[in-house]
Amino acid sequence: MTRDFPARWWHAVDADTIQCDLCPRDCKLHQGQRGACFVRMNDDGKMVLTTYGRSSGFCIDPIEKKPLNHFYPGSSILSFGTAGCNLACKFCQNWDMSKSRDMDSLCDVASPQDVAATAQRHGCKSVAFTYNDPVVFAEYAMDTADACHALGIQAVAVSNGYMHEQARRDFYAKMDAANIDLKAFTDDFYHKLTGSHLQPVLDTLLYLVKETSVWLEITTLLIPGKNDSDEELTALAQWVRKELGPDVPLHFSAFHPDYKMTDILPTPPATLARARAIAQKAGLHYVYTGNVHDRAGDTTFCPACGTPLIVRDWYEILDYHVTPQGHCPDCGGAVAGHFEKFTGAFGSRRIPVAIHRH
Repeated sequence: MTRDFPARWWHAVDADTIQCDLCPRDCKLHQGQRGACFVRMNDDGKMVLTTYGRSSGFCIDPIEKKPLNHFYPGSSILSFGTAGCNLACKFCQNWDMSKSRDMDSLCDVASPQDVAATAQRHGCKSVAFTYNDPVVFAEYAMDTADACHALGIQAVAVSNGYMHEQARRDFYAKMDAANIDLKAFTDDFYHKLTGSHLQPVLDTLLYLVKETSVWLEITTLLIPGKNDSDEELTALAQWVRKELGPDVPLHFSAFHPDYKMTDILPTPPATLARARAIAQKAGLHYVYTGNVHDRAGDTTFCPACGTPLIVRDWYEILDYHVTPQGHCPDCGGAVAGHFEKFTGAFGSRRIPVAIHRH
């Protein structure tokens, strides 16, 4: 399989330069030059993707780890990524992959059909493009999604949402569910700590809810002193409620010191509980806490009657009461999401797997 796969979303600027049209960075590249993501390159006046068909490894996870709490809860998902990222987050929690410039670290070679066949062989309900951002390996992810759909397997994107409009449309036409990182609710945060901007991410969220059938959940990593004030959390939750609706699940997860931000302490559990209370007060029906043990913050409650419907402890499902049609058995109220007959949970295991090659 070629390592330099013909890429999409670019145009020639002049005889010597091309511009990448994938994301708002608009990288202009001379011959042999790579974009900010490091994986998209000018090769003789054409853009190529240097990581197509190559992965940093495959693992089977619980779907709740993505995190997706309303997309076939308890099911297993085959997860993989490549290398590179189009943001420059100083707090990156997967920096060893997203910031990797060592293409030789991509040890697993797998065609889209290989990935789909492996997911099928292990009984996975879906495949996740994650670890690093699938925006930068969009062509590989899209082809893999097609191969998965051919076998009845769902495709999930775990992404920062930083894309241009045309690429966004092309990419999400192939996806069944997404968890988008809404890293903060100020452009100042995005500019200083990620090297990007807020509005394109909001545009992606709006697009997914208003123009697609992709199931959406949102994650905000709370960093002490950076994006966790009452004012910012209130503004974020109110925007989600007003623009996206009360049924989009919102996950607040705990930061741990990493990469270039090792001087900040981990997020206290009390901060996550405060954020959850603020979002609930703003009218959101499904608000979760992550990276901490918090039974209430892990549990899905019926928005109509308050009955605990899916009781979780971290990624473990302890009790499950949603009907296959997505209703509360007590009051009959609708529960937003994708559900099916529950036959048991995959659990909190993480299982590395080898690729099944054709």
